[in-house]
Amino acid sequence: MILDRYLMKQFFPFFFVAISMFVFLLLLIDLFANLVRYLNYEVSFAVIMKISAFFIPKCISYAMPISLLFAAAYTLGDLYARNELTTIFSSGIPFWRFSFTLVIIGFIASVFSFFFDDIVVIPTHKIKNELSRRALHQQVTESNSDIVIKARNGQLTYSVDFFDHVKLVLNGVSIVETGGDGELVSLIRAPSASWTGANWNFNNAVIYHYEGDVMRIRSLPENNSYTEPPDMFRRKAVNVEELSAKEAGFLVKDLRAAGLPFIHAQANYFHRYSFAATSLIVMILSISMGGRFKKNILLMSLFASLSVAVIYYIMEMLSMTMAGLNYIHPFVGAWFPVLSFLFIGLVLLRSAKT
Repeated sequence: MILDRYLMKQFFPFFFVAISMFVFLLLLIDLFANLVRYLNYEVSFAVIMKISAFFIPKCISYAMPISLLFAAAYTLGDLYARNELTTIFSSGIPFWRFSFTLVIIGFIASVFSFFFDDIVVIPTHKIKNELSRRALHQQVTESNSDIVIKARNGQLTYSVDFFDHVKLVLNGVSIVETGGDGELVSLIRAPSASWTGANWNFNNAVIYHYEGDVMRIRSLPENNSYTEPPDMFRRKAVNVEELSAKEAGFLVKDLRAAGLPFIHAQANYFHRYSFAATSLIVMILSISMGGRFKKNILLMSLFASLSVAVIYYIMEMLSMTMAGLNYIHPFVGAWFPVLSFLFIGLVLLRSAKT
């Protein structure tokens, strides 16, 4: 439709200018936040630029929702100020039909945001963090020692002195097996165990088990039944924010099965999907705001976009914090800001000029 193409032609230049501006602003904030430390450690200009380059995808992810909000609000406000929308409404085209193109753009942006975060943002942000830690001489302490893991609905309890996540070797292994009523079935001890790709191969292992009422000890025969994946023992060193959505889902599942705290990881897992939906929500919100500014459109659109973004991210931070502390359900913590702003957008849309 001609009007749809015209609206997109008006919208996209403002969007590209806005996202460039906000990305540049976020890069400057990150740079100045670490500038003193860069100077103290005499980090070269090339390394600083490399760190900033790997931070660009994350900035795009953060800037996209607010850029969509600003561009849509400014575009509609500009059309109102030039009385072009009055002409469109006079021709019998309802406001929802004219602005539906922006909703489609918001939906496409949400889908793009999810896969962009999963495929591009997470790997590049991980590299950025590693480069930054290296440049600032920050030690990364991976808590791969003194690990206790429950598996198979709590019937197996692994106690590991140290896990070598590079060679996939468990050192100082004890495995306690209990029955359905909690009675001790057996105890396995081994100096080490190596991962074969399908199961753990124990070195010089012994097993304690009951024969009648007497505890017996013997060498553990070759056994391929211990197949708990190595990632279960690496959880303490895993940052869920550096995992893809699929891997984060597996992490939550493993943490729950092992009887370890999983609420924080689950909240972050749900947040992957709720944050992607933000682009669609802010587009609906911007449509309801677009026709309310007829003077100082650029300034008012920018002010409204920044205000909405600040309120949204504060609400999101509070809800995610409460979800991480288990005050509210992780699903509620992740989706509450999104659904709240969707409701506000729909209410405002009812009073929008048509």
